Amino acid sequence: MNTLRIGVIGAGNMGADHAKTLHRQVSGATVTMVADLDEGRAAGVTGALPGARATGDPYAVIADPEVDAVVVASHDSTHADLSVAAVRAGKPVLCEKPLAPTVDACLRVVREERRTGRPLISLGFMRRFDPAYVELREALTAGVCGAPLLLHCVSRGVSSAPGATDESSITGSSIHEFDTVPWLLDSTVVEVSWHAPRSTSAATGLRDPHLMLLRTADGALTTVEVFLNATYGYDVRCEIVGERGTLALANPARLVADSVRTRSLGYPADWRPRFADAYRLELQAWTDAVASGGPPPLATAHDGLLAGAVAEAVITSMKNGGRTIAVQVPEV
Repeated sequence: MNTLRIGVIGAGNMGADHAKTLHRQVSGATVTMVADLDEGRAAGVTGALPGARATGDPYAVIADPEVDAVVVASHDSTHADLSVAAVRAGKPVLCEKPLAPTVDACLRVVREERRTGRPLISLGFMRRFDPAYVELREALTAGVCGAPLLLHCVSRGVSSAPGATDESSITGSSIHEFDTVPWLLDSTVVEVSWHAPRSTSAATGLRDPHLMLLRTADGALTTVEVFLNATYGYDVRCEIVGERGTLALANPARLVADSVRTRSLGYPADWRPRFADAYRLELQAWTDAVASGGPPPLATAHDGLLAGAVAEAVITSMKNGGRTIAVQVPEV
């Protein structure tokens, strides 16, 4: 296969960016079709992609003979059904996180893929390709700071998406950390708890920010702060405290006052500029693997199930006063 013909489902921010990145920055790939329930929005994306067609039917992308592989970047609630349809069509799929909003739906996707005997599903946990996170993981693996004891993870945004709920902030945003932490530590999350201070987001109805505690099987403890309406910009941080030192993505030795007044410090308005390299590298790695017939080096459907199980435990804790909840991963 000389050029991988890719169909993109979803023409919102994420789908449109994926289509543009595939067209402009990924070798060996061409976007032949874009779908969105708003066909006009899909046409707006294909207008910049020579030869690409627009449709309002996502399943038409999966069925089209001129589509070799599929990127699913539509609403979270559609991920499971579209991934299953792609698997049944025998087409590799890169599904944006989460694999599905519920564990039951994740399990259905994993079981469908297992029936084929082929690793057709890759999951878009792009931090695995971010140069800074990769460097952090390599340093940790090399023992630079000794065995990890504590992780501190922070994820802040300008404002929450329309219709966001406490649950969707966990399954759609916090879930990045539920993949990143076990990937960094090479250890699964075994128990969690959810906590929140006084909410700052009365207008949105969210309990925002919120704090989660994760304990992994190796005994390390992780704090995860998620603040969707931090207002000043998109800001992601990670620090690892080990037996002999610390590792961090950034550690300025000066006072930094991050607020609406200091947006000139350069925080982007959303996640896309911060992780542009990660998305490009992820899409290139996926394209290369699919074209060569090898297993893609991305997160797997089973990784998505594991992250979904952590999310479900966190939601259970949230609904039970912050009680510590054991993570239960169903048998596949």
